[in-house]
Amino acid sequence: MNYSFWKRVFDVMASSGALLVLSPVFLVTTVLIKLDSRGPVFFHQERLGRGGEPFNVHKFRSMHLGAEKLGVYEIKDDPRVTRVGRVLRRLSINELPQFFNVLKGEMSLIGPRPVMPYQPWDWSKATPVQRHRFAVKPGMTGWAQVHGRMNVPWDRRVKYDAEYVDRISPLLDLKIILRTIVVVLSMKDSYNKFETAPPASKSSTDDPDH
Repeated sequence: MNYSFWKRVFDVMASSGALLVLSPVFLVTTVLIKLDSRGPVFFHQERLGRGGEPFNVHKFRSMHLGAEKLGVYEIKDDPRVTRVGRVLRRLSINELPQFFNVLKGEMSLIGPRPVMPYQPWDWSKATPVQRHRFAVKPGMTGWAQVHGRMNVPWDRRVKYDAEYVDRISPLLDLKIILRTIVVVLSMKDSYNKFETAPPASKSSTDDPDH
């Protein structure tokens, strides 16, 4: 059996265990979001998965309703982010619902971050290198994220993602997991410093993301 089989086994076991262990965190986060601002607890957004197939990614809502009217990209001290949302984003707690995506097989724990349909261009205009990153399932964290989290321009993210696809292995995945823990605990580069979509698409989302 090849690594993709065991990677899926690990994804199912790890995501199931994480959802069970983190259930108190989900409960507390749900209550805090509802007390802090009006709107739904969860945010669902279309992303591109393996082979460019669309799916809905799940997150805890971290922005006020109507945030998209003020722009797409999150900046430092962004007023659109709620008080609770700032903490969720700094600690990456807003990403935890993606364990459900992993359990459903739409994502993996490790892989290129799932992008929105227009990042950075329409799928039909993507270059071979850009499409290469879609050869594997998107991940909750990846090679690009441990090299700067959100402080990585799109072209470099693509290169890191393509490199991951070419080098994918148990050892590399373990390295990414360990480095992700360090990155999250450091709470650095937790907001976008570079645009990852063309100007014409800036009204297409209400949840700026990496």
